[in-house]
Amino acid sequence: MSRFVVGIDLGTTNSALAFSDGREGYGSAAPPICSFGIHQVVAPGEIGDRPVLPSFLYLPAEKEFPPGSVDFESRPGAEGVVGWFAREHGARVPGRLIASAKSWLSHPGVDRRAPILPWLADPGVKKLSPVEVSTAYLRHLGDAWNDRFGQDPADRLGQQEILLTVPASFDAAARELTVEAARGAGFEHVTLLEEPQAAFYAWLASHGDAWRSHVKVGDLILVCDVGGGTTDFTLISVGEENGDLTLNRLAVGEHILLGGDNMDLALAYTVASTLPGGIEGLDPIQQLGLTYACRNAKETLFAHPEKDSAPIAILGRSSRVIGGSIKTQLTRENLETILQEGFFPICPATDQPQRGRRIGLTEIGLPYEAEPAISRHLARFLSRQASSLQTGGSLVLPSAVLFNGGVFEASPLRRRVLDLLEFWAGRPVPELPVANLHVAVAHGAVYYGQTRSGKGIRIRGGTSRAYYIGLETSAPAVPGLTPPLKALCVVPMGMEEGTEADVPGPEFGLIVGEPAEFRFFGSTVRRDDTPGLVLDRWSPDQLVELDALEAILPPGAGHHAGQAVPVRLHAHVTAVGTLDLSCQSTRDTGRWKLEYNVRETES
Repeated sequence: MSRFVVGIDLGTTNSALAFSDGREGYGSAAPPICSFGIHQVVAPGEIGDRPVLPSFLYLPAEKEFPPGSVDFESRPGAEGVVGWFAREHGARVPGRLIASAKSWLSHPGVDRRAPILPWLADPGVKKLSPVEVSTAYLRHLGDAWNDRFGQDPADRLGQQEILLTVPASFDAAARELTVEAARGAGFEHVTLLEEPQAAFYAWLASHGDAWRSHVKVGDLILVCDVGGGTTDFTLISVGEENGDLTLNRLAVGEHILLGGDNMDLALAYTVASTLPGGIEGLDPIQQLGLTYACRNAKETLFAHPEKDSAPIAILGRSSRVIGGSIKTQLTRENLETILQEGFFPICPATDQPQRGRRIGLTEIGLPYEAEPAISRHLARFLSRQASSLQTGGSLVLPSAVLFNGGVFEASPLRRRVLDLLEFWAGRPVPELPVANLHVAVAHGAVYYGQTRSGKGIRIRGGTSRAYYIGLETSAPAVPGLTPPLKALCVVPMGMEEGTEADVPGPEFGLIVGEPAEFRFFGSTVRRDDTPGLVLDRWSPDQLVELDALEAILPPGAGHHAGQAVPVRLHAHVTAVGTLDLSCQSTRDTGRWKLEYNVRETES
């Protein structure tokens, strides 16, 4: 048992750390949960504590800063300056700033271990991979922690029980990469926790035993989580067992790459329309700089309701610019119109996201959603879950809503979602208030860690989706016709982390000794499928294809390349939520293991 239970929110825009100290004497009660002030560079030559670590990494040019001005970052393994100063200074030099690494970490269309960031880099800038950047943020948290608590080696952060949060919609590959980043930072005891659940745990922690007076049996809580890079929806039900209230995570939504980053881009396009030449008059680096400047202006206006506008300046880079910078402003009217009407419109519940061609917002390389209206994504989630949960209606109507994510620090946006839900439900839908959204997820992660030792109430749920592996159909070869694909259920929805089970059914042929592709699928709505079930067909709404795994599995003793070895499958959902599949030969002791991003074989 470690002294501390530590919760880390590795966010797209901000990261936070909270902890509880097990050495403090509280008997059978859980020790209090504390925020951790994170040591970081706030200006050249100035170090300070901040409640969050902005998830930005600045790669300085050689001799850009005077010697000693950023000494806190000049540690072995440091890749650059991270945090507050990186965000502020990098907004003026965007070609050297890495942002949204978490979004890249979940992007299956790129090699996430390859040095690709900054995506729009200035010439000569050394690039890093999304995994390396995530490791840099976690390593910084570890260094800051060890400066404060690490005098005793047993108290260093790498030795503590760490609960690291991820979006509920992260698939197994993104989760595995997150764990890899944590291992790179020296964290040995890591458990992953879904962010919406962590937000709900934070609400439980803030109310103590009094939480039971705020909900009742039959309530359905919507966790609406809009962060810097993703939108996540989760439904948690309130039940009863032996006279006590219970909590069950019923459903999570799809992976929606839509959040504060998209809002900043939309504001940038609007602001650029007031400039001579519009957005086309700016080069790609200037467009990125304008986006960062709009983010800062947005946060200024939300933090200061008395202000009608906030100034914006970006550096000039060509002869078309007169003087050293371009100056404009973001007005409150534009801010509220773009965000409320563009991202949170009051629309009928029958409205669904448009699945059209992506334009405009794909310019920085991330596969953002074509539909920016979060309202329509929420309508889709609630209507799909009404069918999955067999509620008898066309829409799940929540009893209350819990907000999470930095976007909802803005009270007008919370109010807008409440108005939308009231419009759909025909009645007010109350908010479950959270004190500080910037650190709520980290606090909730600590609370979850405490429940693992019997202190507090735990949300039941298991895996957020069912998992399937593709099966090639045995059929005669027909020119120009690809053999149909079937899907074998290997993990049912709700299978608990840390458990494993044989997959019943017939033998399957495992190709060894030559390149093979293993296709995986997931479903957040097929909650009744059991391991061994084979699907011949499905709709795109039911199963979503995940990352494929390409591997050459060594033949091992007694087998030859290209042979289809008869095997049975064994599924293991690890403690961190990733999927391992073992293929056991039915003829001998041959055994092969498939897991996301890790290839192993045993014979």
